[in-house]
Amino acid sequence: MAFQKPTGTQDLLPGNVERWQVVEEKAREISRRFNYREIRTPMFEQTNLFVRGVGETTDVVEKEMYTFEDKGKRSMTLRPEGTAGVVRSYVENKLYGEPDVTKLYYIGPMFRYERPQAGRQRQFHQFGIEALGAVDPALDAEVIAFGYQFCRELGLKGVEVEINSVGNAASRAAYRQHLVDFLLPIKDTLTKESQARIERNPLRVLDSKDDQDKFGGAPSILDSLDEESSNHFEKVKQNLDAMGVEYTVNPRLVRGLDYYTLTAFEFKAEGIGAIDTIGGGGRYNGLVGDLGGPDQPGIGFGIGLERIQLILEHQGVQLNEAKPLDVYMVALGEAAETEVTRQLFKLRQAGFSAERDYLGRKMKAQMKSADRFKARYTAILGEDELVRGEIALKNMETGEQRTVKLNQLVEELG
Repeated sequence: MAFQKPTGTQDLLPGNVERWQVVEEKAREISRRFNYREIRTPMFEQTNLFVRGVGETTDVVEKEMYTFEDKGKRSMTLRPEGTAGVVRSYVENKLYGEPDVTKLYYIGPMFRYERPQAGRQRQFHQFGIEALGAVDPALDAEVIAFGYQFCRELGLKGVEVEINSVGNAASRAAYRQHLVDFLLPIKDTLTKESQARIERNPLRVLDSKDDQDKFGGAPSILDSLDEESSNHFEKVKQNLDAMGVEYTVNPRLVRGLDYYTLTAFEFKAEGIGAIDTIGGGGRYNGLVGDLGGPDQPGIGFGIGLERIQLILEHQGVQLNEAKPLDVYMVALGEAAETEVTRQLFKLRQAGFSAERDYLGRKMKAQMKSADRFKARYTAILGEDELVRGEIALKNMETGEQRTVKLNQLVEELG
């Protein structure tokens, strides 16, 4: 039988993967500028880490996790999101002992079992950041500005930021009752999933895509914020204003994970129909303690790289993709073959990207290959040139060809 990739996954082939590399390089470069350091955590963790961290009543835990029992009869889960694993590592490795705020970023695959569609895969990739150790609203604004700037520098059009405050525990408790009072009279008109959540986790009801038309008169959580939560949110907005980051306050934005407190936000861009959300995040001041660490606050975001690629393509944004080859070496004759092998390795050692023919083709076919690789130069070595210790160097853009000494090829290309 012919094997095919699993449903909800994709092969990133040469010619396309270069676009991903550009996005990943931008993520690393902007992380350096904002002073975030890379962390790499396992792709699977104990299942209970996600149940406790993400929340039992979330779609992720209830319906989407890839969970399996290992040979030691332990329940393991492929990571469905990045924050829980990073916080687990933060606690286990006692990074909270650092004197400064711990600022981390990650890039890698996540796994959720859901119906595959455009921009939503079962194996998908995220770029995310986490800042742990400070509750300063200026840090919330920095995290939001980081994601906003990342999207802008990639060339995405129509980048928007939506923000909200989901309050602290006291604010949410007050809001919870107001929301339940609103939802109970319309309970029979809601989906069965939303009905079940009214008692278990009413804020999650507002996340229901199928019931959005029922929430026109829903109370706003902003009306239930206590003084602490309200002041925090106002300072976040002041800091965003100071940086010139445009945003919209969306009182219904609650995000899909249970660990969020205070600030919540999403990044959007001009997408394809309903596909416009690139990613989002928020503050999670209780998560470190829930996972066994000290009471340390945190905030972060996750951005879907499949979504980024889909919207970039839809918007016609041209990325600087694969760099052209520096030099393609053409060997004419058996003696020249050995010398080309030697020169090719010297060029690569010197930092040049270089290639040669391995199919025994004639010179014309080799020159066509150089064109396909968009080589800046072609270096042609025949037996006569070899005897003289020279090589022909052709500029593929201008067509100019000159002869240089073999032992000076690296310097001539520099």
